[in-house]
Amino acid sequence: MTDRFPDSEPDFNPDTFRADLPGEPSRLLGALKAVAAVVACLALVLGGGFAFVQVAYLSGLPKVPGADALWSLNRAPGILFLDKNGARLAARGPRHGQGAQLAQLPAYVPKAFLAAEDRRFYQHGPVDWRGVARAALADLRAGQVVQGGSTLTQQLAKTLFLSPEQTLKRKVQEAVLAYRLAGLLTKDQILELYLNRVFFGANAYGIDAAARTYFGKPAAALTLSEAALLAALPRAPSRLSPASDMPAALARSRAVLRRMASSGWITAAQERAALAAPPALVAEPPEDEDFGYLLDYAQAEATRLAGGKAPDLVVRLTVDPGLQTTASAVARRVIQDQGTKAGAREAALVALGPDGAIRALVGGVDHRFSAFNRATQARRQPGSAFKPFVYAAALEAGVRPDDVRRDAPLTLGAWSPANYGGGYAGDVTVKDALARSINTVAVRLAKEAGTDRIGDLAWRFGLTGVPGRPGLSVALGAYEETLLEMTSAMQVFQQDGRRSEPYLISSIATSSGAVLYQRPASPPRQVYDPGLSGQMTALLKGAIDHGTGRRAALDRPAAGKTGTSQAWRDAWFVGFTPDWVCGVWVGNDDGTPMDKVAGGDLPADIWRRFMLVAHQGLPARDFGGVAPESAQTPADDRASFYRDLAAQFHATAQNSAQPEPAP
Repeated sequence: MTDRFPDSEPDFNPDTFRADLPGEPSRLLGALKAVAAVVACLALVLGGGFAFVQVAYLSGLPKVPGADALWSLNRAPGILFLDKNGARLAARGPRHGQGAQLAQLPAYVPKAFLAAEDRRFYQHGPVDWRGVARAALADLRAGQVVQGGSTLTQQLAKTLFLSPEQTLKRKVQEAVLAYRLAGLLTKDQILELYLNRVFFGANAYGIDAAARTYFGKPAAALTLSEAALLAALPRAPSRLSPASDMPAALARSRAVLRRMASSGWITAAQERAALAAPPALVAEPPEDEDFGYLLDYAQAEATRLAGGKAPDLVVRLTVDPGLQTTASAVARRVIQDQGTKAGAREAALVALGPDGAIRALVGGVDHRFSAFNRATQARRQPGSAFKPFVYAAALEAGVRPDDVRRDAPLTLGAWSPANYGGGYAGDVTVKDALARSINTVAVRLAKEAGTDRIGDLAWRFGLTGVPGRPGLSVALGAYEETLLEMTSAMQVFQQDGRRSEPYLISSIATSSGAVLYQRPASPPRQVYDPGLSGQMTALLKGAIDHGTGRRAALDRPAAGKTGTSQAWRDAWFVGFTPDWVCGVWVGNDDGTPMDKVAGGDLPADIWRRFMLVAHQGLPARDFGGVAPESAQTPADDRASFYRDLAAQFHATAQNSAQPEPAP
């Protein structure tokens, strides 16, 4: 191999540059390891002590694949997310950029990296024995690590195959792997592969990704000063990141320029010009407040569905970016303007299309502060927001909306459920009891319907927090659920008793277009009687029209339910129109009680503000599935239908009873 970048100073030690980096460990042990590595590698290469080295240091040595496979070997996937219309939404995971070839780069770009990392790269073999010996001697004399001995080929071997741990075994394996790489690739190919795989910080892998991340341009357009700054990063990409410490990064880049000039790779005039025009970083985009939680969830789902089958993924989501931005902004504004004074610090929101597609998902008010997703990860008590499912079970058992039940003191063993705000209304209709969220009637209906029936219905509706045989406290929402599950379960009423699994990902493909996953086209399952579903919708309309959810009223028919857990720890509003289903939760992560914030307060306000925007341009229409009692399914057919459903779902139900909450 010819010397493409002649070294005008044959004895120049490239590691002098590395010795200038801050924070190197001051340990004699490092020097001893370097000497031991020299001895072990010499024994291996020269043939002596091969058996010892084989057992002690080469056990578990990674296999080196063919040359072509090295470009994607152990490369973490990058993910490009598209919105529901196929437009680019965001990128997550490592940024790899486009493959950069030496011939396409300005000559000073690879020279900058050789000046920083391995000046004699084209003159020595995979391991620079002279450099290793010199570095080990210098370290022994100094009693600490002052020089390093790794060549660029060794660094590439470590990047592709090994962990960053500093052990003698890893150093020996690094050297052996460097020789094997040299047997597969030319010097130019090794340098090219190094430039495309090395880590530059800021989640950027490879020279092109680094150029685009820091300077907003492809690698082929880098200036000399920009190339020198990037060349200084691989040894300490986080500590020397220009985004966090630009003065330190510029100091390292000036050292790179001096070495390039001293080698004759650039002229003195080029050095002066580069020093006079230091690089400017592109404006770093702020953390995406609107999409952070949604993309976290999407990334985890995409990784699960793709099964690690591709280095780079293109994932099409169901999200509507306009509605997602609206949802995030509304949640933040309401918490900022009203929640802080009321002791509420967090909010979450989920909006679903008719087929269960997630159009917006907000897991909190500040993703930068906390990435915990309160829409999908948090399980909280829904309180009265769970009552629709109790009433739905009661309708299955034969109860009718105009039936009358007694709102009066009730004692069940040691438990005496009371109404929110105290007081009792006497005889009330079932539909009025739900609209006013009367606790005693909900408990009476749960006792009539049977908690087993409620448990079965909950599982049919996708509510996994309720066991198969819950206690009567289920009537007041004592079992914890996620906001996503609650919103999806409420959608069953909107869809005339049919349930679709909520989903965020429509398809996953590789960057080359090969489809890895396509959401199957499966019809929704009928999990509830259509006629009874229409009656439930009519009951839930009452909650907004004249009940606890009046603050959520829209300019069109809407149905929903408020919910407040004990001591005002959680406040919910989950509701729907014929076009949209949306759920909102407000509370605190540590369960700190709010200042009497109920579901009809902040959650209903957030829900209304979001839904007004979501319905812009849509004509107002009533629910087509609302059915009078005379239109319901005959009792015998309905009983047979639900026996089949119960058999289907009961097998997965939990069978442990739960204690009642304290009065």
